[in-house]
Amino acid sequence: MLVGAALVGRGLTMMRSGEIRPIRLTRVELAIVLMAMTNSVIPLLCNTVRQQPISQDDLLYALVMWKLLGLYALVRCSIRTDRQILRCLWISVAVACVVAVAAIMQSLALAGVPKLLAEFFGGQTAAGPAGGRGSSLLGLPLATADLMIINLAVISGLWVRYRRPRLILAAAAALMVFGVLSAGEFSTAIGLVVAVVCIAIVSGSPKLLGLFAAAGVLGVVILWPVISQRLLGFQSAAGLPVSWIGRLYNLRTYFWPTLFSDWNWLLGVRPAARIPVPSQAAGYVWIESGYTWLLWGGGIPLLASYAFFTVVTAREGWQAARTGRDARSVAGIAVFTAVMVLVVLMILGPDLTYRGSGDEIFFLIALAASRNRRVEPVPVVPRLSPQIRPVTTEVRT
Repeated sequence: MLVGAALVGRGLTMMRSGEIRPIRLTRVELAIVLMAMTNSVIPLLCNTVRQQPISQDDLLYALVMWKLLGLYALVRCSIRTDRQILRCLWISVAVACVVAVAAIMQSLALAGVPKLLAEFFGGQTAAGPAGGRGSSLLGLPLATADLMIINLAVISGLWVRYRRPRLILAAAAALMVFGVLSAGEFSTAIGLVVAVVCIAIVSGSPKLLGLFAAAGVLGVVILWPVISQRLLGFQSAAGLPVSWIGRLYNLRTYFWPTLFSDWNWLLGVRPAARIPVPSQAAGYVWIESGYTWLLWGGGIPLLASYAFFTVVTAREGWQAARTGRDARSVAGIAVFTAVMVLVVLMILGPDLTYRGSGDEIFFLIALAASRNRRVEPVPVVPRLSPQIRPVTTEVRT
């Protein structure tokens, strides 16, 4: 809000002087606006027509996409130069390293970190890591792993484009891989594989596959207590982890019957992505499928706008990554990778709107967006050769 107020004040000042140009939405910006409208305006209007009550949850969930659009606008309007983009990328990596360290220590139950995080951030029990999953400072293992995957792409871009400082980048990349594994989520492990392949393709550096494989093997060795505990889930009677079985049960019991009745999938059910269930420990059941969430929260219009968003952002990220060697190209590598990983992970969860990782995606999209960046002036002092004297002409009157 503070940064937004400053930018609005600056805009009003420039408007008075006639310096502001007419706003023209790019395809990426149009896609974000469409997703925001189809996830808020359309389902709320439908509920009004159906004479269904609109809850506080509906209003709060309807604001999520608008919040992400606002974050995109703040970054898009304030970050101008290549040096500023590079500074933002390094800040992102630094913060992700802190989150990764917290997740690793939490999953291994070191130094009382699980109890500390449970007290201030929730998501874990005070007795230790719940299922060996590191939710870190985000309170959600899936969001933590997504944040690690996205910043792994940022680090890879910095490695390819700048190649320094390599020791710091290598250590940060290893932390990201360890952070993904410490989350203890099978879906994000799949997302990590997809990300590694996408990074190698978009950056044109297949040699990175070997480095990632080595970091993955080292991470499995260090975090084997967490991984082995999660692998026990496949020994159930159904042959699937308990979390997957519970996720499918919730979809079949609470969401799909309502969604696929009375043509509700056409325009959506309501913006709220959870249902009150008093028998649950948290009091709610959340939609744990991204594509089900799209149909639930906005129907076919929201699903179509997400497809449009995926195509245009992937193309924007690819072009930024392949047509430059600057900081914007690094952001392009991360955007392309994040969008491709989202296509896979949205099968199992609404990763697009997760706290932290969802904000990071729109933050990077704004950095990778094409813009008329201000070129930082470099002073140039002309020097004359000592053998050459300037020719002067005299005009006499």
